[in-house]
Amino acid sequence: MTGYKNLHRFIVFTACCTFLLIIAGGLVTSTQSGLSVPDWPTTYGHFMFAYPLDQMVGGIFYEHSHRMIASCVGFLTVIVAIWLWRREDRRWVRNLGYTALAAVIVQGILGGLTVQFLLPTPISVSHATLAQTFFSIMAALALVTSSWWRSDQKVLTGHEAHPKLFRLSVMTMVAVFIQLILGALMRHTQSGLAVPDVPLAYGQLFPSLSAEALERYNRLLIHNDIRIAADGPITSSQILIHMAHRIWAIVVAALVAWTTVKLLRTSSLPKRISRLGYVLGGAIILQITLGVLTVLSVKAVDITTAHVATGAFLLAMCVLTSLQLARIYGVRLQWSYSVSAKEIAA
Repeated sequence: MTGYKNLHRFIVFTACCTFLLIIAGGLVTSTQSGLSVPDWPTTYGHFMFAYPLDQMVGGIFYEHSHRMIASCVGFLTVIVAIWLWRREDRRWVRNLGYTALAAVIVQGILGGLTVQFLLPTPISVSHATLAQTFFSIMAALALVTSSWWRSDQKVLTGHEAHPKLFRLSVMTMVAVFIQLILGALMRHTQSGLAVPDVPLAYGQLFPSLSAEALERYNRLLIHNDIRIAADGPITSSQILIHMAHRIWAIVVAALVAWTTVKLLRTSSLPKRISRLGYVLGGAIILQITLGVLTVLSVKAVDITTAHVATGAFLLAMCVLTSLQLARIYGVRLQWSYSVSAKEIAA
């Protein structure tokens, strides 16, 4: 396996495994299995891969499976970094591979700290956010090692060039990333059902946060079996986090829709890139639908996990769209070192 095509295929495989890891992580949170295995890096005193399969039941199944998949992804990333170091001739791509390796190491440490410190919100949110970032890096590596990227591409100039479209795609990518952070914050502060109705919020555009209103909301949540008294009352902070996620979703939807329309209507774009508009449009429709169903289903495990996975997919597609637009518009890509235009195009 020394050919460059094999390197690309291996990176694609690693990216797919990373997506599977995000799904597994989503299942851990959705099933509230984060502390089903209370020790780390061992599993109830066992070496991770020596833990008896017949004891992987309930929450242990989700948490331990997540750990094993994460270990495999980490091992694959080490291979990717070494392979890029040995085979890749573009310094900025090698550096991107090293960044992926650093990210997966930090991710593993954050995962361990999450367990050791009993799911603290800052570490849990950082763990979730870095997972999305790492997946996007792997998707980017898959693109820049592809034969399409390395082949001679016509750089659009003059009336064919639409640099505003590239800037729009970057804005959309950043907006989606912010939304994923808000989503992670909502999940790890148990704010997902702080507002149980949609599209309104307790029958209002924006719910009151007065003490009387909060008391009424809590009675309603318990009466409708959405929460139990042992969960403790919802707070104004939880409602604000939930509403921030909803409101920013409108911004994201508008930017993705705008990007989709521009991709489909810009005739100078190669079909490979313009068709990404259909992917982005379909992904945002699916994501909004899953978000609504997450609330209406009272956070059903399958729907909630699909919502997390679709968010990761949407972010990765935004990253790939921005990179491909950068490629055909001749935007200089640099990573830690100044590189020549020839090296960028290679």
